[in-house]
Amino acid sequence: MKRNEFLKTLGFGSAVLGMSEVLLSGCMDMSGMDAVAPEIRLGDFTTPLPIPPTFGSGTALNAHNLDASVLAGKVGGVMGYGNSILGPTIRIQQGSTVTLPFTNGLSEDTNIHWHGLLIPSNMDGHPDQMVKAGKSFNYSFTIDQPAGMAWYHPHPHMNTGRQVFMGLAGIFIVESPEEKKLNLPAGEFELPLVIQDKRVDSKGGLVYNPSMGEVMIGYMGDIITVNGASAPLQKVTARMYRLRVLNGSNARIYNLALSNDSSFTIIGSDGGMLTSPETVKSLLLAPGERVDLLVDFSTMAQRDEVYLQSNVFTGADSQGKQSFRIMKFVVDKTGTERFQMPGVFPNVPSIPMSSASRTRKFDIGVSMGGGGHKMGKMKGMHSINGKTYESGRIDESVMLNSTEIWEFDNSKGDEPHPMHIHGVSFQVLGRVGGRGGLSPHEKGWKDTVLVMPKEVVRVIMRFQHAGKFVFHCHNLEHEDDGMMLNFEVK
Repeated sequence: MKRNEFLKTLGFGSAVLGMSEVLLSGCMDMSGMDAVAPEIRLGDFTTPLPIPPTFGSGTALNAHNLDASVLAGKVGGVMGYGNSILGPTIRIQQGSTVTLPFTNGLSEDTNIHWHGLLIPSNMDGHPDQMVKAGKSFNYSFTIDQPAGMAWYHPHPHMNTGRQVFMGLAGIFIVESPEEKKLNLPAGEFELPLVIQDKRVDSKGGLVYNPSMGEVMIGYMGDIITVNGASAPLQKVTARMYRLRVLNGSNARIYNLALSNDSSFTIIGSDGGMLTSPETVKSLLLAPGERVDLLVDFSTMAQRDEVYLQSNVFTGADSQGKQSFRIMKFVVDKTGTERFQMPGVFPNVPSIPMSSASRTRKFDIGVSMGGGGHKMGKMKGMHSINGKTYESGRIDESVMLNSTEIWEFDNSKGDEPHPMHIHGVSFQVLGRVGGRGGLSPHEKGWKDTVLVMPKEVVRVIMRFQHAGKFVFHCHNLEHEDDGMMLNFEVK
């Protein structure tokens, strides 16, 4: 939304826009209304890449404040589920039941949403399901879905962005016998990469203080972290690696590429493996999305270097104009093992459009739907179908075991919206306008889809879990601002 459009939504006509700006500036902070993504401060790429510890069922998670190092040589205040700004990786076998005791060690409400897991609504981490400060809750559910990488993070309405930015997040990996038969790179050759942008204070602590403009476009940092460390270095063997990548940022989109212009192979997305591998040179990854990659270092000589970087891209006014490095790989060993791409990948059965009983349309391109404003703080600049979030209101009622098509219409918008639906995996049917067509990683099971300005995206899904869920923009400032609705399956 442009500055003048924003003022018009508050009831000011074009003839008094100039005067209205003066009046508004006296009662609220209008700084940053034309905010853009800040320039990235690059590190020296010498800090070894941290790998979060991996645990299984029974792992205790404690949300708490702590001091940790994000920038080399500095230690400052963050949040975490363990001893750093990221929680442990939870690795669980398909078909097993997992129990994860959770304690809220903060002085505020929080919970855990298991993003990408198909679990009962009372375990999903809905914004209604808060764990009070000092209290505990046992999350317990059975894993009944394909192998893939999900993640977990808090979901308190109007506070999700801050808690995630301050460090509350972690990876959840589902394994299956079918996937293990593919003999993909494993152990030290399988690297989880949680990419996030951060801002830090002079002591090295994380800073979350979005301006009005940054609520509009999303809060973006000026340093890039991977697994909680800025500008990390990973030494690799000259062989094939599996990189399991999560965009865990609040709002920043990454156009992932290798600095030597080499291709890499996509083998999976949010909800599991693709039916066949897709070879690309770049990949646009929005907040909340995950991608499973194979990167071949076998063609590189010892001591060769290559960076994972983000390239420029078009379609979003506040982003895409910068190219920056994310992390560095250095080959330090000669590889002897030769990887062979599996001849057959797991089948991803398509959901026929003819099975859909209903199509629902959601306008995500018009802001200021029903929010209005309060003194000193705007509310509801972002909406879905002209509505902003209300906890007690059911916005959509869905029949259990039904199949539906949902259409996200951003044709009138000028901001990107990664749309996430709780409780389901969906398939992307198509994209009209903007980039047009499907991206390679959108050909499998998804739970988050990027809808760029001027685009309309349609997805199809079956609703197999009863209860109350939410769907929302995974730009966390947009979500906290009200761009989220309830749906109930019954």
